[in-house]
Amino acid sequence: MLITFFFEFFAVLLCKIIIMKKVAIFASGSGSNAENIINYYKGNKEVSFPLILTNKCDAYIRERAKKLDVPCIVFQKQDMSNGILLKILKDAGIDFIVLAGFLLKVSDEIIAAYPKKIINIHPALLPKFGGKGMYGDRVHEAVVEAGETESGITIHYIDDHYDAGTIIFQTKCKVLPSDKPSDVATKVHALEYANFPRVIGECILRDA
Repeated sequence: MLITFFFEFFAVLLCKIIIMKKVAIFASGSGSNAENIINYYKGNKEVSFPLILTNKCDAYIRERAKKLDVPCIVFQKQDMSNGILLKILKDAGIDFIVLAGFLLKVSDEIIAAYPKKIINIHPALLPKFGGKGMYGDRVHEAVVEAGETESGITIHYIDDHYDAGTIIFQTKCKVLPSDKPSDVATKVHALEYANFPRVIGECILRDA
């Protein structure tokens, strides 16, 4: 009986170790979404965020990373295609990648190494208001200028085209005739903070 107990105990322990997923966050800006995600999973035994990567040496995400005690690496655009960034990811044992305000197009090399394992969030209801150059306030300005009555967020896997990967999750908010782009941004940010961390976890654990 004692032997059986210890066998079952270590089997459960081994399973928990095996299913621990390591996620890298890519960010180019302030990193508010990244901070929200990491705090959401603080103490979680199934998902960890051991690495943040940014292409901007002056991005505020670096300060957030220090406060969160998460290593942050600055890389150059060419590192996504010359093997340097991929080696960093593999050496860190990264299983998934989350793009949280990351403005560069991810290279084919990285996409090929992480098929259906790179998750992005877009601040509009794709396929509307997506594509190259459509990010941040540009999106909210376009939504207001088009007279849209709703906006929202789209969480999706990425492929080799801008904002064209398989959609995982969408949710909406109303856009009032009196709304300015900043008003739309506030509503969309609230949707991001409320939904992005949870959806990330669902995708990762579904893959486990």
